[in-house]
Amino acid sequence: MSEDQGRRVALKVSIAGQTHDITFDELTLSNNLGLEALVTLFVEKGIFKPEELQGMMDRIRRDRYRGSEDMKE
Repeated sequence: MSEDQGRRVALKVSIAGQTHDITFDELTLSNNLGLEALVTLFVEKGIFKPEELQGMMDRIRRDRYRGSEDMKE
């Protein structure tokens, strides 16, 4: 990825009169951090097991994303 692609602005946020540009990379990393924290809390509290999450991800992938049956992470 070139430097220009990494700096593409996804949204602008205004805080206390100052505008901040949020890039797609920053937004993606922030979303990933939040999801990882939620999954970790749910597993630690016994709300679900990692295997159940993987099973649900596989099911959603099959149901919603045609042609991605071979997609594995």
